[in-house]
Amino acid sequence: MAAAVNIAFESPDNLQGLSPSQQRPIDLVHLATQTKGDKAVEIEILQMFARQARGCLVALSGGRSKVEVKAAANRLRNASLTVGALRVAAAADLVETKGANADALASVAAAVLEAEHFILKLAR
Repeated sequence: MAAAVNIAFESPDNLQGLSPSQQRPIDLVHLATQTKGDKAVEIEILQMFARQARGCLVALSGGRSKVEVKAAANRLRNASLTVGALRVAAAADLVETKGANADALASVAAAVLEAEHFILKLAR
């Protein structure tokens, strides 16, 4: 009987799981909260993010100083968090904290490319 009571009052196993919106390259629930559900503003913000992300990628891979690379990674991480591009933010955070090695830059580039493709599909 005690086991049944314990099971009934335990928190669910999937409490910490990702919601479907967070599994996408852009967290649309977060973005809708930021834009108050205005779809035109969402698309405009996402397109601005895509341009900024591409510029940050150029700055990251341009062979610049460590300070400039860290600043570009910080800009990318902050912009990503604003629109809900959580994978891009995580990859940029890795570059910002660990440095711009080849693996970290490749993960940032892949995450940005994935987010850009997702944005292009939404803008159709």
